[in-house]
This record gives sequence, C-alpha cells and structure tokens, in this order.
Amino acid sequence: MTDSIDRREAIAALVSGAALPLLSACSREPASPPSASATEADALALLDEVGNNLLRLSPESATSLGIDTGSRSSLRSQLSDRSAQGQQQIATQLRSDLQRVNAFNTSALSYASRTSFEVVRSAYAKALEGFALPYGDVPVGGWRNTPYVVIQNVGAYLDIPRFLDSDHPIENAADAEAYLDRLQSYPKQLDGELGRMQAARAAGFVPPAFLIDKALAQMGLSAKAAREGASLVESIERRTKNIAGNWGERARKIAKQEVSAALERQLQELRLQRAIATNDAGMWARPGGDEYYRWALKTSTTTNMAPDEVHEMGRSELQRLHAQMDEILKQIGYSQGSVGERMKALAKDPRYHFSEGDKGRAEIMAFIQNRLDWIRSQMPNAFNQVVNPNMEVKRLPPEEEPGAPAAYGGAGSIDGKIPGRFWINLRTTSLHSKYSLADLAFHESIPGHIWQGEYTHGMPLIRQLLAFNAYSEGWGLYAEQLGDELGAYSTDPVGRVGYLQSIAFRACRLVVDTGIHATRWTREQGVQFFVDVNGSNPLEVASEVDRYCSWPGQACGYKVGHSEINRQRENAQKALGSKFDLKAFNDTVVLGGNVPLDVLAKNVEEYVRANKA
Repeated sequence: MTDSIDRREAIAALVSGAALPLLSACSREPASPPSASATEADALALLDEVGNNLLRLSPESATSLGIDTGSRSSLRSQLSDRSAQGQQQIATQLRSDLQRVNAFNTSALSYASRTSFEVVRSAYAKALEGFALPYGDVPVGGWRNTPYVVIQNVGAYLDIPRFLDSDHPIENAADAEAYLDRLQSYPKQLDGELGRMQAARAAGFVPPAFLIDKALAQMGLSAKAAREGASLVESIERRTKNIAGNWGERARKIAKQEVSAALERQLQELRLQRAIATNDAGMWARPGGDEYYRWALKTSTTTNMAPDEVHEMGRSELQRLHAQMDEILKQIGYSQGSVGERMKALAKDPRYHFSEGDKGRAEIMAFIQNRLDWIRSQMPNAFNQVVNPNMEVKRLPPEEEPGAPAAYGGAGSIDGKIPGRFWINLRTTSLHSKYSLADLAFHESIPGHIWQGEYTHGMPLIRQLLAFNAYSEGWGLYAEQLGDELGAYSTDPVGRVGYLQSIAFRACRLVVDTGIHATRWTREQGVQFFVDVNGSNPLEVASEVDRYCSWPGQACGYKVGHSEINRQRENAQKALGSKFDLKAFNDTVVLGGNVPLDVLAKNVEEYVRANKA
C-alpha cells in the first residue's frame, strides 16, 4: 500500500471515525453509516454523482485535490470552460442536480448524510440565484463571487500559470503531455473569458478605472512572460530534466505564439474598457448593481443580513475591540490620541519592522516558521482530533503581488502530493510587521485554513468541492483567537494588540464593503477609514479596498462568520455549564465540515444535546 493511499485512508478514518461519532452519535446513531441500508447507500451514491458532475466542469479542482486518476484521469489534461456557454453548462447541471437532491427523502439518513444534503441544497440554490444575474463569475459553494470576468485579482491570466506550476504534477511523460494539453487549451480559455468581457462592455457593465489600470499592468507582465517563454515554459523544463522529450521547446512555441496572442486580445479589450471607465467604486454605479450586491452579501455571509445591518455590526464590533486595544496601548506607553492614531504611531516604531529587500523577506519567512512550529505544538490543547497537515509557505508570484492581499492559504490534495500552501505577499517587506505576522500565519495555515481543510478529505466528494465564505473565513479569525487563547501573546502585549487590530480590521471590512457598494463611498473614503479609524497600513489597505471593489460582499464573511462561531460557543457554554469542553466544541466545528452558518448552528445543537444527557 502506497504512502498516499495510507494518508487518504487515514484522513477518511479520522472523519468517519471521529466526525460521525461526534455528530451522528448526537442523534443516537451508529458511528459508521449502516452500509447495509439501501437508503444510506443510495444517498451516498447520489452525493458522489453530484460531486463528479461538478468536478467534470472544473478539471483543475480534480488535480488540486489529487483525484485526477483512474476513471478521472482524462481530467488531468483539461481546463474548465470560462466562456458564456461554459457558464450555462454549470447552471444547467446545478439545476438538474438540485432537483434530484431536493426530491431525495433524507429522513432515514445518518446525521452526517443529512448535513451533506443540506449543504448541497444551500450552495446550489444560492449559486443559481447568482447565475440568474446577467454578469460575473459564480464559483459554486466558493469563496469568491465576482461581477468582473477579468480584473486585477480575477482571471485565467492569474490562475492558470500558478495552477500549472504549483498543482499540476509532472512525474512522467504522460503528465508532461497533459501539461502541454492544458497549455494548448489555455488560449481558448482566455478567449472564452474575452467573449464575456466584450458582452459586459456592450451592456454598459465596466469595472472601475483604477482596477483596470492594475489589471493592465499585471496582464502586461503575463503577456511579456509568455512572449519570452518564461514561467509557463520554465515550469515544465525544470520538472522534465529526467524525462526524455522536447518539452520546453513545445511549451515555448505554444506560449510565444498562442498564449501571448490571447493575452494581447484581452489586453486590447481592457484598454477599450478603460477608455469608458469611471472611478465609481461600488456596485451601485453599475447596471443591476444593487440587486447583485444583495445577492453577493447573502452568499458571502450565508445570512439574510441587509447592508445596513452589516454596516452597523461593523461599527459596534469596532467599538468593542478598540476598547480592548486602548487598555493595552496605554500599558505599553501609547496613551495620546485615538486608537487609530496610536496604532499608526506604533507602526512607525523600527523595533517592529523587518529589514528591506531580500534580507527582510528571509526574516519574514523565518518568523513565520517559528510561529508555525509553536502553534503546531499547541494543537493537542485545542482539539481532541489532531491532524498533521502537509504544508509549505511560498511567496506569491511577483506578477500577482500588486493586486493580491497580504497573504492567503488553503489545504492541499487528498493524497498529500500537493501540500497545503500559505501564500505570502512579499512585494515589499513593509507590508508586514513583527506584531501582525503571527496572527496572519495562524489564520492562513494552523489552525486556520490549511488545518481546517484537512478535516474535509474523508468526506463525500461534493463536500470537498463546496466551501462557504463565512465559515471558511470565520474559522480563519477563530484560529487567530485560538492562538491568543493558547498563549501566543502571554509575554507579548504588542503582539496581542496586533492580533486585536487584525480582528478589528475585519470589523472595518463590514463598514467599508457596505460603504462602497451600498452607501456610495469612494475608494479613497474606504482606504482612509482603515487608516484613520484602525491605524492600518495604507500600503496594505489600498489593495484590500480594491479587492472589495472586485469581490463585493466577500470581505463581510470574515467577521460575520467569526461572530457566529463565538455565538455558538457561548450558547454551548451556557447550555452545558461544567460539561462544556472547548476541545470537543472545536472538534464539532471542524469535523462538521465547511457549512453555511445555519447548518453550523445545527451541528452545535447536536453536540449540546448529546452532552447534556
């Protein structure tokens, strides 16, 4: 038995042997689904079929999960269809599968299977509402809904080069051929996007000018790299040194002739859009924008909160968090001015700066590794069911850094061949400070996104494909909170104020995202709010606010999800009293999988019911 199969079976055993006792035992059901039950077997078969149907429309996901083998091996040489027709195919498949899921009688199923059906219903229904709108991308059960097909942080020009280098394996000649097949398909994928960009412009739907400017600069770098046979060629050359064949030569021909030409066509379209674009930042300024924003907020938070409710929640949370920051700032000698003013003064303190240039980049990487080593050792104090994620910390590709956030991360493949990755933006070392980097590492990796993702690998395929922004990012913030509760800042008050600023930063997002898209704030107002009210780094928040402009509503999922996890924790503590166990609660949240917030509440209710008896 291979190591990869060992790992996959071990993860499956973790979920079936731990999540199901935790959740299905709450319903007085056996720890393992009763395989003799036709109803349960039929349910799992349907879930599997629904998952495979979605996977066929997203071949890249099959590779990233490490399951583009066996009957799915043909997916390794394919790319998804990003054209209008491709979008229609997804919507048609979702509609068909949702009808089948809705028609299935789940009353006799295990708790875990009933949960999976609820998750599919929620994700597919919300996605179909998005597909009914006239523009944009609708990642099904994903974290990024965007009205713009291609912009500074959206598009194949960013996704595919990184995917081919980081996720597409090359271990033999067949893998190398599959890489070239995908590279050959890349121009067609770009042209599929181009058709949708042109249709949007014809309908009067154009991104803000300041976003187009960023996209033009970044895509210009991509086109230059393709003409020069850079990253797309270098990746296959580097990994086929011991595989006979003229791989680099063939890749270079495709990149220089076909990929660069397709990128130039997109560049030309962006220039046409730029000529008629305005600097109006919010969705309110675009045709049907108010309706789009209401949907984006709904799907990003998995709630029915209105923009004004989200806005006020942000202001209330800011007041609460700044009160805590105020106390610590006074203790460390910063007593004059608002919290935001004092945080700006703290940011200028050279003691908390990294060196400039490559020396500082190396310092940042060493700092992250130190914090990861510490937090990994603390995990048995926070969870009963502990995983050991295969992961690595990587710098973002330089051409992506100008339009990217400070960092992001996610779990690796099921078989462990593709590690979870914590991507760090190092375009300038001044993006990061020594008092803000630890919580960022906890959020993106352990016990954040990479850690949480490990628990999904034994679930039905569809559960591994579907994710919910409010849960994912709410968990990321809760992971930062666990770092604090485990003692990360017990002797580091400056680090703790940095952590609190991080949470307050997400409260600011509630205010700024709704401000831009519903209250008609300008981009500059959004940036200034972060700088003045929270003392945030203007270099970081400029890109942040641009991201809110291109991913409406997404930034609101963080604090909404974090607050809901804590609300559920408080409910469980009140209900169980001395029987409450933090490790069991944390297990409940991660072992229940990535879910909408109403389903999370049901999972916690089951945990309470099982432990109250």
